[in-house]
Amino acid sequence: MPLSHSMTGYGSSAKRYGGYILQFEIKSVNHRYSEIVIRMPREWTCYEDGLRRLVQRHVKRGRIDVYISKERDDESSLPFVVNSSVVEAYLHAAGELSQKYGIESSLSAKDLLSLPDALISPDPISDGDATSDEWESVLNEGLGEALEGLLQMRKQEGLHLVSDLEQRLFKLQEIHTELVSHAPMVVEDYRNRLKIRLAELLEGAFDEQRFAMEVAVFGDRSNIDEELIRLKSHFEQCRGLMKSSEPIGRKLDFLIQEMNRETNTIGSKANHLALVNRVVEMKAELEKIREQAANLE
Repeated sequence: MPLSHSMTGYGSSAKRYGGYILQFEIKSVNHRYSEIVIRMPREWTCYEDGLRRLVQRHVKRGRIDVYISKERDDESSLPFVVNSSVVEAYLHAAGELSQKYGIESSLSAKDLLSLPDALISPDPISDGDATSDEWESVLNEGLGEALEGLLQMRKQEGLHLVSDLEQRLFKLQEIHTELVSHAPMVVEDYRNRLKIRLAELLEGAFDEQRFAMEVAVFGDRSNIDEELIRLKSHFEQCRGLMKSSEPIGRKLDFLIQEMNRETNTIGSKANHLALVNRVVEMKAELEKIREQAANLE
């Protein structure tokens, strides 16, 4: 079964930890190479290299955007605690006002607690309740779950793409078979047309040897056997690639370029309407294949 993946996909997950809800989103689109962009809170920047390596192990090609966000978890909200340094600063300022201006200071606990930043909710990322290793493990686990969704979507899309490519490749092989059957007719048709034309011009008297040489030169110039053989080889290589579990996008792109090259050569050599029509069909089908193959990893 073909295992090639599309470069387009999306995955998401959520984790509860340390009084936070962590949201993970990852999406990928077409790209010639591998480009990974991670956006997350600044305090987690130290974990970026590890998260990037996690993505790289599973995704070989494409533009991958990773979004990680956090918000307070109301269901597991942490108790407020006194921000001692801020409260002490308020008390010190009140004492200075009292000494310098003779203003009587009688701040109550209620007054202090109502002042900005006097009460805070402890942050487990910085207060030591959760270690750095624990947070790294949680982030890797959450991103790993989002990656599973992304890879599943890329796999399903890849199956559809490969199925479509196989049908189009079968169409190319049908056109190739027609080219093979029409190729021998080219020289014979040219020979008959040339003989009739010369007979009309020379009233039946012409050099048979010169005529045979002219036909032989045309036959050599219009021979497409080598191009047809190479095309057949490219078809077989394409089918082999589409059964591979490895990324095939770049290799397939190269083969499509080579098939286009052979087709153009056949078109330039073809001096026969049937061949020209088949070449036009093949070029149109190759363009459709190129567009689809551009989505494969």
